Amino acid sequence: MLQEFDRLPEGLLDCDSRQLAEQLGMPTLIHLSGAREPALFVSVLMHGNETVGWDAMRELLRDRLTRFGELRLPRSLSLFIGNVTAAACGVRHLPGQPDYNRVWPGSDLEPCIEQELMARVTEIMRQRGIFASLDLHNNTGINPHYACVNRVENPFLRLAMLFGRTLVYFTRPTGVQSIAMAELCPAVTVECGKVGDRQGIEHARRFVDAALHLTELPDHPVKPQDIDLFHTVARVKVPETVRFGFSPADADLLLDPELERFNFRELPRGTPFARLRNGEVRGFEVRDTEGADVGERYFRIEDGEIRLRRPMMPSMLTLDETVIRQDCLCYLMERYAGGLPKLSR
Repeated sequence: MLQEFDRLPEGLLDCDSRQLAEQLGMPTLIHLSGAREPALFVSVLMHGNETVGWDAMRELLRDRLTRFGELRLPRSLSLFIGNVTAAACGVRHLPGQPDYNRVWPGSDLEPCIEQELMARVTEIMRQRGIFASLDLHNNTGINPHYACVNRVENPFLRLAMLFGRTLVYFTRPTGVQSIAMAELCPAVTVECGKVGDRQGIEHARRFVDAALHLTELPDHPVKPQDIDLFHTVARVKVPETVRFGFSPADADLLLDPELERFNFRELPRGTPFARLRNGEVRGFEVRDTEGADVGERYFRIEDGEIRLRRPMMPSMLTLDETVIRQDCLCYLMERYAGGLPKLSR
């Protein structure tokens, strides 16, 4: 299930994401030596159709080879290339596979071999030591570029601020890479816009390059005016038994085809998200960070429409029906009110 290299396999940087399965055959962990230790850990292709991470790393490494004739990294790098079989098909994960970003240590999914894989990667990196961890993703919907942290501690925030000032703090879903790696080092997930967006690839490449050049992650307090920090409070899903869509032809739950415009907008109470064609059809399934059903806290049904019960900010809304089924419709966020740390722990 996992292979390791201490060098770049011949021809690897000539492969795009769809060719990696033929080249590598399985998830692969590559350790590359640099001027400083411990290594920066970077994971890509946790979702096979989110290619920004591999595109960015491929460009970064090729650029250094071109400039110096060798990698000559400022810090050692451990690169984990995840779901190459899904990448070959251009999908998030294959039928029968779990989501590779839900099976890291701490997952609440049923045990599977993919959990053993991620536990092995985590243990290898624990033994080797990690400076920091970056997990690179695309969005399927229209969202700004933003970074996610799982701990509101200064080194985590400082690392995220290398990417930008828009930050999201979340503790669910479980089993994600950044939560597992947060036990070992400062860890960040970054969302780099839609697949194929040139600005997203370049943003991710610059972010990794900046992290490689860091000598330390300081514990200096972050000023509130320097960041926009939001907190994920709930995850919104469409129940498995409900037929949904963006056209009334065969949908019991009719979603607004303009939903993506709501991403990262602070919406007023009463904003409609969907219309119910059948009064007996259940609305959204909404779970808070503890897994409790909180649908009535955030939504109400009025005149056949599902509307916000309170002002909220959604993220990751998408029109991709496959992603809605495999993951969720969106997350609901509020501005973080917990206060920023003066010093971590």
